[in-house]
Amino acid sequence: MARIGVEQALTNISEALREKGHEIVDLKQESDAQGCDCCVISGIDSNVMGMQDTQMQGSVIEANGLSADEVCQQVEQRTSR
Repeated sequence: MARIGVEQALTNISEALREKGHEIVDLKQESDAQGCDCCVISGIDSNVMGMQDTQMQGSVIEANGLSADEVCQQVEQRTSR
């Protein structure tokens, strides 16, 4: 399964992804995203400063307004090889 970085505040999403067999990495700092197939963020403070430094090659999913199931579906779509 995929290695997914998840913002610490999104515990319900972390649990749902873990149940589906994904490896979950808590995103505490930028370097935690390295090696992840995709990351899930809350979107609350996304790109406040307008910076565009890339720390990873995978997709970023903004969970704001999505249920845990919807986020899981997006992860499955974006990480299927």
